[in-house]
Amino acid sequence: MKIVVLDGYAANPGDLSWEGLEALGQCVVYPRTSANELLERAADAEILLTNKVIINKEAMEALPQLKYIGVLATGYNVVDVEAARERGIVVTNIPAYSTPSVAQMVFAHVLNITQRVGHYADEARQGVWTACQDFSYSNTPLWELQGKKIGIVGLGNTGYNTARIAIGFGMKVYAYTSKSRLQLPPEIRKVELDELFATCDIVSLHCPLTADTHHLVNESRLKLMKPTAILINTGRGPLVDEQALADALNNDTIYAAGVDVLSTEPPTANNPLLSAKNCFITPHIAWATKEARQRLLQIACDNVEQFIKNKPINVVSK
Repeated sequence: MKIVVLDGYAANPGDLSWEGLEALGQCVVYPRTSANELLERAADAEILLTNKVIINKEAMEALPQLKYIGVLATGYNVVDVEAARERGIVVTNIPAYSTPSVAQMVFAHVLNITQRVGHYADEARQGVWTACQDFSYSNTPLWELQGKKIGIVGLGNTGYNTARIAIGFGMKVYAYTSKSRLQLPPEIRKVELDELFATCDIVSLHCPLTADTHHLVNESRLKLMKPTAILINTGRGPLVDEQALADALNNDTIYAAGVDVLSTEPPTANNPLLSAKNCFITPHIAWATKEARQRLLQIACDNVEQFIKNKPINVVSK
């Protein structure tokens, strides 16, 4: 059985092994594949693995050998699942592999904004502290997290892990979630979305991207927030109206934002967040710790193995 990995570099830039997949069949791994290269590279494959290469109905029609598509991510919008279902092609994803890493990144952004460790390390290196008249030097606001209110939009695996970390910091946790109050631990208070934005010092986005959540963070919702508030987005870029957020930051409507995802990736040079005041951007790396990528590859291998055994798991094309 021929297995083709279309864009394996992001998950494994060379520090991990593909031997698990190689043990399951004839395996070819491409670091990247353009749309023009897709059909030639996938021509005789029965199993395709993709991260960001789009596999639409037309591609499936041109690949009669194709029986299985494994998405090397949790989100699977790169595949036309309905077309796959119609053709009897099994589509799987990789659920929950990056949960601890993404929750960790939320607080990497929170701590960077509230304590600015990188900024002060640079200041010290440049001699600013050496030239200071006092034993202690600061030129930004410094926050203590204990007692602050954090609002979590979406209380799935990552949202819940983020809540647990926040509780450890002594924060008051609010959540907008479909779960009932009875399903929540006493440390998490369920609230409506607008109340969450108006009440919380920090808002962290963890909901899926749907038609209803597209631009969930918009001009009107940003105006509900405190001028000292922080927005964190490690979910999906289009959850946020980026121009509205840039305006809110530049106009001091809110204090700061930490984002790991943008609406277009890599971003265009004119993305307004790239130059917005107090906007701290990481290049979609919350998922990319070595440990998370190891889990991803292991689950991908398990998915393929179980498909070959006619016992598919993590199927999203039912």
